[in-house]
Amino acid sequence: MFKILIADDHPLFREAVRDVVGHMMAARGVAFVCHEATETSALFAAVERDDDFDLILLDLVMPGSKGLNDLVSLRGKVPGTPVIVISSASDPATVRQAMTCGAAGFVPKSAPTEQLHQALSDVLAGGVHFPGLDTPPARHSDDPDALGTPLTGRQIAVLGLLAKGKSNKQIANELHISENTVKAHMTSILRKLGVATRAQAIVSFQRASHEPMSPLLHAAGG
Repeated sequence: MFKILIADDHPLFREAVRDVVGHMMAARGVAFVCHEATETSALFAAVERDDDFDLILLDLVMPGSKGLNDLVSLRGKVPGTPVIVISSASDPATVRQAMTCGAAGFVPKSAPTEQLHQALSDVLAGGVHFPGLDTPPARHSDDPDALGTPLTGRQIAVLGLLAKGKSNKQIANELHISENTVKAHMTSILRKLGVATRAQAIVSFQRASHEPMSPLLHAAGG
């Protein structure tokens, strides 16, 4: 059974998503169930109980939200689950930052139902959906580590531990991977972020995680 988690504090938007998913799944003959979270604590409680969701839709501004930091944390906890960010802010910078932080798609709350349907279709088919960008996301590049390509959930976890001052050995122990694997992840991270050092990677990633928060927190409706 297909499982989707809708994390949004607006009843009308949750209803709209349920309707779109319902029509899509009915057309495909697929059984599904929608779980809901109306605040950040409930979102993380849901993934703690069940880390096998097929898709998560994440509102960047709801009670307890820390903006894109929530996306970073979510990708670290369920790296195998695609996340579509939903937000009132839809400027290209915010969309790119969501992509860099590991989102699989982005849907402005002002978008018509057809765009939500398209985003769901694209992401569930294994693709991505990022409107408002001047160029297609680098994820489509033949080079998986091309500049601008989104970090994977595991790479986000590695970078998060690095930012806490962890050594390669400590990161390897916490993530249950080898030190060589940590080094390989770091090489990929540096290329994707277009930086030369680990310190620059930390600064670049923290900037991507924090910069959208201020305008988003002032955006009406999340």
